[in-house]
Amino acid sequence: MTSEPHLLTESVDGILIVTLNRPDKLNALSSQTMLLFDAALAGFRDDPDQKVMLIRAAGRFFCSGADLKSGAPGARPRTATGIRENHRTGLFGMHRIYDEMEHIEKPIVCAIHATCVGGGLEMALSCDFRLAAQSAQFAFPEGLFGVLPASNGVSRLTRICGPHWARWLIMANQKADADRALIMGLVHDVMPDEGFDDAAMEFCRHLTKNSSEQMGAAKIAIEMAAEVGRDTARHIERMANSALMLNPEYLKRIEDYVAKLGSKPKS
Repeated sequence: MTSEPHLLTESVDGILIVTLNRPDKLNALSSQTMLLFDAALAGFRDDPDQKVMLIRAAGRFFCSGADLKSGAPGARPRTATGIRENHRTGLFGMHRIYDEMEHIEKPIVCAIHATCVGGGLEMALSCDFRLAAQSAQFAFPEGLFGVLPASNGVSRLTRICGPHWARWLIMANQKADADRALIMGLVHDVMPDEGFDDAAMEFCRHLTKNSSEQMGAAKIAIEMAAEVGRDTARHIERMANSALMLNPEYLKRIEDYVAKLGSKPKS
């Protein structure tokens, strides 16, 4: 049994690398894991030098879900109200933490190298980008017990993949391999197992080169546009750009781009 921290963090080239580190427990999410993750997330949010967060895992599982054996401190009575409140405020703070991941105005990337289920899949759904190795698999085993994944499993999965595939994973309780997950829209890309970690880092390095202001505005605008009608979505675009186009970074970039075009010989 390992005594190492359940979560490791490392900062490389403006990328905060967060590693689930309970390989002997298939990276089940414990109270320690979530406490450390919450602290890492707050540090990432508040440190301007950290541009991208990369979530990955050690061992033969990405994550087997919440650690059901470790108990839930402060759990409320088993009434309907108590269970709803446990989902909202308990479960090691998953609900709140996953919401915060979605709200932070920086990109969060999840690199899934192996099986990812339950609370681990809910964590992945809260990220902006999901990269899968060919060996990755996805599932919500909650259906085996007659319940739903309730820390964003239904809500975010349906928003990302639509009700068609939400029924497949949740109602039919089917697994999805990496290729099917790509078809579903659950992941953005599937990469070979060999060199997967390097490929995920390369993608994160690419993101660090983009405008931080543009990334933050885009993250908010995309979430808002998904919730409203077309006309209101257009207003969101214009409002976001009205701020971005006053940004000195944009003015410098567009000035350099126009100057570069002017320096090219005419054909």
